[in-house]
Amino acid sequence: MRRKKIPMLTFTFPDKDLPKIVASYRQGYKAISRILDGNPEILHLAHRDLATLSQESKQGRSGDFTSETLLRALVVHAHEGLSLRETVIRIAESDFLQDFIRTHKKPVMDYTFLDRCLKVMQPSTFKKINDLLAQSAAAQGLVDTTVVRADTTAVETNIHWPTDASLLWDTYRVATRLLRQGREIHPGSCPHRFHDKKIKKLYLFITRFSASNSKSRQRKVKTAFRILIRRVEMVVETAANFCKEHLQSNDIYQVTLAHELAGYLPAMTKVVSQSCSAKLAGETVPAKDRVFSIFESHTELIKRGRREKPVEFGHMVLLCQSPDKFITDYEVLPRRVPDCRLTEKVVDRHKRLFEKDPVVLAADKGFCPAENEYMQLKERLEVLAIPRRLQDFVDAALAGWQSFRAGIEGTISALKRAFRLSRCMYRGFKTFAASVGLGILTHNLFVLAKSKGA
Repeated sequence: MRRKKIPMLTFTFPDKDLPKIVASYRQGYKAISRILDGNPEILHLAHRDLATLSQESKQGRSGDFTSETLLRALVVHAHEGLSLRETVIRIAESDFLQDFIRTHKKPVMDYTFLDRCLKVMQPSTFKKINDLLAQSAAAQGLVDTTVVRADTTAVETNIHWPTDASLLWDTYRVATRLLRQGREIHPGSCPHRFHDKKIKKLYLFITRFSASNSKSRQRKVKTAFRILIRRVEMVVETAANFCKEHLQSNDIYQVTLAHELAGYLPAMTKVVSQSCSAKLAGETVPAKDRVFSIFESHTELIKRGRREKPVEFGHMVLLCQSPDKFITDYEVLPRRVPDCRLTEKVVDRHKRLFEKDPVVLAADKGFCPAENEYMQLKERLEVLAIPRRLQDFVDAALAGWQSFRAGIEGTISALKRAFRLSRCMYRGFKTFAASVGLGILTHNLFVLAKSKGA
């Protein structure tokens, strides 16, 4: 079993005669260490997930690293803004960070194990930890929960720009790669021949000439699309037959390949279907019915009217923040919801978390709900600083609260630049939501670390 923590003496070496920036860097981590030690329930929540990484041994052997060490290593990963590999190197080369994560003079964990630690953490666990931290900070008077500002932002998934041709090529090369691996184990399991070079040539031809204004060129592109779709459709059908035949096989290697291929099949099938509709039938396929990546099939297309980036691929995240820059609440939305439908939810969740409604809620015009709901919220709150029309900005009080609301934009920028929330580099929606939760938790820890009472 994995131990929760090991009592040990930390930060014993002197920090005097250090450059000011180094001393400030260390003081931040020391303050976070005190916050984590002062809220043992945080470690208890994390331990329930991290303990599943190790099974009980008959010899009584425990995991090499405690849950406390692993949680603190994830905090370092989020704060330093590095990849997992670079995070492990940074910890291994820093005696101070080794002291912070409490490795007890053991060698540092491998970056692949740290990756498993993040994947085993549930998004709900990070949400509960952040709620617990918010309640504790409010009880100590470190966070003012009477005034709240809310906004949404987009966090991108790690995918390339999706076109029908590129998605078809992804489908073909992934399916044939896995089918070839199955054929290497059992030559008779997949007797088909695959022509990767021909298919890639079709894909590159379509990519190069799809924007051509020449009618003859466009006819050739459509013919190439028809051949490409037909070939990919045949490969997907072959993959489906392979899965049907080997999912119940006695060979563990074939079963593993079949399960991996079966995980891709729904997205692959949808890619072929949407390509047929869009390129051959000339139909318009709505964004909600499309797949934008066979690897991150949960990705949705987001349009926010931004001139520099009109289209994004990822998920929307709702953020609620106090005047102290502490994020009191957040939610990763599997599917985008209009901001106006989130306003009442923000107030209800704030009341459930802190046992009372906020005095002031500030948000942009997009959060303005329907008239009935707006009047109900106005009766619940002393100040509902959400403009309904342009002339509302003439009001000096509302304009002041809107200036306050704009402060959350700086926090969003900091989350994306410093806490790895610009683009999620992990696969699957569960890990996507967990990585967002980790980034927000680390941000809040450093906000509390800078407060006077920490």
